[in-house]
Amino acid sequence: MALRPGARAWAVWSAGLAAYTIAVLHRTSLGVAGLDAQHRFHIGAGALASFAVLQLLVYAGLQVPVGLLLDRFGSLRLVVSGALVMAAGQALMATTHSIGGAVAARVLVGAGDAMTFISVLRLVPQWFPARRVPVLTQMTGLVGQAGQVLSAVPLAAVLAGPGWTTAFIGAAGAGVFVAIVAFAALHDTPERRISSGPAITLGRLGRDLREAWRHPGTRLGLWTHFTTQFTGTVFALMWGFPFLIAGEGLRRTTASTLLTLFVLVGMAAGPLIGMLVQRHPLRRSWLVLGVITTNALGWGLVLAWPGRAPLPVLVLLIVALGLGGPGSMIGFDYARTFNPPNRLGTATGVVNVGGFVASLLTIELIGLILDARTGGRADYGIADFKIAMAVQYLVGAVGLVGILRNRRLARRRMAEEGVVVRPLREVLAQRRRLAPRPVVKAKT
Repeated sequence: MALRPGARAWAVWSAGLAAYTIAVLHRTSLGVAGLDAQHRFHIGAGALASFAVLQLLVYAGLQVPVGLLLDRFGSLRLVVSGALVMAAGQALMATTHSIGGAVAARVLVGAGDAMTFISVLRLVPQWFPARRVPVLTQMTGLVGQAGQVLSAVPLAAVLAGPGWTTAFIGAAGAGVFVAIVAFAALHDTPERRISSGPAITLGRLGRDLREAWRHPGTRLGLWTHFTTQFTGTVFALMWGFPFLIAGEGLRRTTASTLLTLFVLVGMAAGPLIGMLVQRHPLRRSWLVLGVITTNALGWGLVLAWPGRAPLPVLVLLIVALGLGGPGSMIGFDYARTFNPPNRLGTATGVVNVGGFVASLLTIELIGLILDARTGGRADYGIADFKIAMAVQYLVGAVGLVGILRNRRLARRRMAEEGVVVRPLREVLAQRRRLAPRPVVKAKT
């Protein structure tokens, strides 16, 4: 593969990125429409949360099967199929007035969404040299998050103006458009437009999944994704807009601006984290732990603030949450470096389960706590939200234990293979010993 990718490689990546961006728009559309959905379907916080939980449950449950299908059928077919399935879900959401119809719509969105991200991610090592993969992996995940801006600003504006049906029909139209673009522009590899892998058999399916899961590096990727991603996903997908408006008392326009800032922070931090991963691959876990600590401190400041937090404090929270997306992408780098190419789709699917399982559990727990506090009424106060949001620390603690345990196991496996990861304190101590001492000239 050429060291400098050509215009064709960038065109393929851009088409995949457009498909992923619209997938994120579909994924997060219910978050900005949460309060409208409660009035349209006459439901409480717990039932509203169950919509998002079901969507994420479908998404997470399909990650491993989609990973296997990706290894078999390639990116093009899965990206196009996913875009059309999500468009169908949004069209149904636009027209239904029943809870059953809304549930079916979110199932379709979750299923199509599951096909998109890892399929686009699979294109990167096919079209770009290995040295560019960590940064472009970050860019894929983070530029795609511009879909949150599309839901937080134009979709929210259409909801507040023309209304529900127009907003979701517009989202469905965007899905059909990117399906056409993907069909026209995507190629699975530089050599073949459609690349098919070996046929899926039960034996191969079980072997690939078993070998991917057995490697502690894959599990380290899963727990990394689990712990770094869920706080931002919970905020953007479901509870951020209600928290800022009903809890903190902000106007819709201000809340939309903060959600836009959330995306911009991730887009700015992603390339930096990608370069650090590229230059210091044996120190990736320290970046992960730094992101987790920053998220915990951001929420701790807001939850400990008496009453409603001032806008600068909320901005600090948004900046902290914005680092979660780039941090979660390190999980996919673990999958790439600890697994051979023939099971990369499977390993990536396993990793991608983590953050969305954590997110769906947290979304549902927050909804149940809010319902318990208000008796199912949608009149939440800041005290209700503070108690509900604090449950994130419990979920994060579970993930942190998983990271530390599997980091130890992965390092042991690497040592068996001849790669020794020295403790960071030893590396820093050696650098201090080797650092040149300043020359002090004698006075004359």
